[in-house]
Amino acid sequence: MKKALLFINGEPPKKFPNLSDYELIACTDGAFHYLRELNFPLEKLDFISGDFDSHINDEEILQSKVHGFEIIETPDQNKTDFHKALELILKKGFENIDVYGGSGGEQDHFLGNLSVAYAFKDKLNLQFFDEYSSYYFIPKNFSISDVKGKMISLMPFPIAKNIETKGLKWPLNREDLMLGERIGTRNIAENKDVTIKYNQGDLLIFVGN
Repeated sequence: MKKALLFINGEPPKKFPNLSDYELIACTDGAFHYLRELNFPLEKLDFISGDFDSHINDEEILQSKVHGFEIIETPDQNKTDFHKALELILKKGFENIDVYGGSGGEQDHFLGNLSVAYAFKDKLNLQFFDEYSSYYFIPKNFSISDVKGKMISLMPFPIAKNIETKGLKWPLNREDLMLGERIGTRNIAENKDVTIKYNQGDLLIFVGN
């Protein structure tokens, strides 16, 4: 399974994943600055993309020549740099993407990143990672293993109907969740394996670290 790694301009990760798990590694121009500060091995990067605030600075050009990554300008102001980076990765033939830097910082960016993930949910398998959890949209029939004792939150986007769960401390039995009425945060996995089924809407899961 081909997998890509993407860093975007939110809260920098406390530690990097195993880079050998990925066949493509990319970042947006905002994330590039924290990768340098964290001594990320820039020779592992395949490309940087973004609007670059309308220009590419000399340091970025120098780093690309030294380390061999590509600089791709994406000036379209009608899309976020995250959205445009996903389009590039999809065009390169990758459908499985792990994303770091999707949360933290300014909260409108976080909500915007969820909106972008929602737009790509039928084209890409996107999974976000941060200091506290991993989170992603799940299909109508979903199971996850090795989660006993972990926090499991279910967030409708904006509604999910007829939800059934097995393996959670507070199960749902053909119940609905809806933003503004009822959401499913801070549940606990009592079993090693958890299954979730629903038949309408969309559901975002957060799995605690």
